[in-house]
Amino acid sequence: MPFTQSSLTKIEEFFKEQGFKVRYEKGSFRTGACMLQATKVVVVNKFSNLEIKIQSLWNILLEVEIDSEVISEKLSPIYEEVLKSKTIV
Repeated sequence: MPFTQSSLTKIEEFFKEQGFKVRYEKGSFRTGACMLQATKVVVVNKFSNLEIKIQSLWNILLEVEIDSEVISEKLSPIYEEVLKSKTIV
């Protein structure tokens, strides 16, 4: 996935379809993003550059359970990429 604003927007939409909220906050992050325990809120370091934001959200996507029933046709290519990445890891 290219590191573009469009890619970031698509990943954010994917999270939203899955019932997650993506928030951009400042703070002392050890990584570019984190998921608040037992919630569906992902907090991204707003001072990270675009590449770090995308990589951080992508890594969280690889770890969360995805409901394939709610994925729109528009965002299904992202789901396919997630599945490919999971089989590689």
